Amino acid sequence: MTPPVSAFGAPPQGGAPGGPAEPDPRRLLGGGVALDARSLSRLKWQCRRGLLENDLFIERFFRHHEETITTRQAAGLQTLMDLADNDLLDLLLTRTELQAGVDPPEVHEVLAMLRSAPFGAGRQSRTSRTVERPST
Repeated sequence: MTPPVSAFGAPPQGGAPGGPAEPDPRRLLGGGVALDARSLSRLKWQCRRGLLENDLFIERFFRHHEETITTRQAAGLQTLMDLADNDLLDLLLTRTELQAGVDPPEVHEVLAMLRSAPFGAGRQSRTSRTVERPST
């Protein structure tokens, strides 16, 4: 039996000539391709900001999403990083919204991700601790 061949004379894309295609582990459900470790490290370096408030949002973003950031989201994040610090902070705090020149879908997606992750997630807050009092 001869292996299947596409119209162009090549084996089926992504697989061996006689078997099913293996999924690309870097491809995520959203259709994007995950960043490799070096690109992620470079992106984190480029996202360092002058305002502590912006850095807090960005650190939280990476803490929650670094395993799943796609190249598309990285492009959106880079667009946001091109803004001035105060303009970025206004966006993050929802004081303003994106302007017409800086509003592609990937920027909207990343901005929503930056705004949505709760601060201190995974940590116990002071008010949520249970304090047991000795019985008398």
